[in-house]
Amino acid sequence: MRSSTDFESRSSLDEKIAQAAEESGKGLSRRAFIASGVAVGVGAGLGPLGGAVSALADKPSSSKLSKGDAAILRFLAAAEILETDFWQQYNELGGIQDTEVPGGSGSKTYTEALEVLDEDMPQYIHDNTEDEFTHFTFLNAYLESRGAEAVDLEEFAELPSSKATGAQQIGRLTNLMELTVDTSWWTRYRSHTKNPDLGNSFAQAVPDLAKGEHPAIPRSDKDLKPKDHIQAIANTAGFHFATIEQGGTSLYPALAQRTRDAEALRVVLSIGPTEAMHFQTWQDKAGNAPAITDPETGLEFPNLKESSDEELKANLIMPEPCPFLRRSLPIVSIVRPTNTEGIAMGVVEFLTAMGLFKGQSKGFFDALKQLASEADAAKPRG
Repeated sequence: MRSSTDFESRSSLDEKIAQAAEESGKGLSRRAFIASGVAVGVGAGLGPLGGAVSALADKPSSSKLSKGDAAILRFLAAAEILETDFWQQYNELGGIQDTEVPGGSGSKTYTEALEVLDEDMPQYIHDNTEDEFTHFTFLNAYLESRGAEAVDLEEFAELPSSKATGAQQIGRLTNLMELTVDTSWWTRYRSHTKNPDLGNSFAQAVPDLAKGEHPAIPRSDKDLKPKDHIQAIANTAGFHFATIEQGGTSLYPALAQRTRDAEALRVVLSIGPTEAMHFQTWQDKAGNAPAITDPETGLEFPNLKESSDEELKANLIMPEPCPFLRRSLPIVSIVRPTNTEGIAMGVVEFLTAMGLFKGQSKGFFDALKQLASEADAAKPRG
């Protein structure tokens, strides 16, 4: 979400915007280019102009988005901006820092703790972060290409950064240092008999994470020891990764049911499955979190690899079949939940309860709830 002018001169940027506008025949605003980072391919590796603008210039739509479809895409863009904000914080300390995902210089000790879950964690964190950059940049550019307003939350980026060596000292939208992490998705995706859309509830895989407030990144260099303390922070991050991405896995198909424009629906259906790919990766890695107790806080991680409970086993990473729509129908392997009623506001409440926005202003919450209420007001298909 950093301004693209951090990476190239203003005059060069203006030239590229003018060139893109001339080629596309459609006046995408300078603000949209800067806010999205498309002009220089920030986070997307898209080259000088970026694939999003080129693709939109291919066959530009002549119609404006309806109010409902615009509201859906605006809420998704906002969600992706928030995801980008916290994924960038993870990448600064535990991922790969390069021109695709700019910022930060890494924390060796934190990275090594993440690599206990999988030796490729830095690459996975980098790639997930890059994906989120491309999602919100594309959605914002697409909104403006169809005559709708892009989403900009930069005014609310006022939360403090981690003070650990390796983190940028800039304003943030999200707080990764006081999380209450819901891990009920673990048992939900392993159950044959229950579905949240049918009113069922699910046990936590890591009960302690659902209580209290836990850092998922080191708050300062003091958090880098003792060994089991920084490992508990890395374990928390591993479960938080999956908690977030399973939410996106449900959000896109739920909102797709309310999207009416064929091209807008194609956008939602094309981005949504990448969230499921992320979730599949992260739930697999979360299962590798070592069974430890944090000596500083008492936070306990159970040994899921050796669990005898069928719904807690670490290697059951494919979604088990479960009831869907009606219990009279056969069980089926699906994304869950996908009930569209109140989905956007539900996401806001879920993220807020997690502590992800702890310290944010009333203006931020008002803006986010407005985006959610407008998305939920879009009339369902059919």
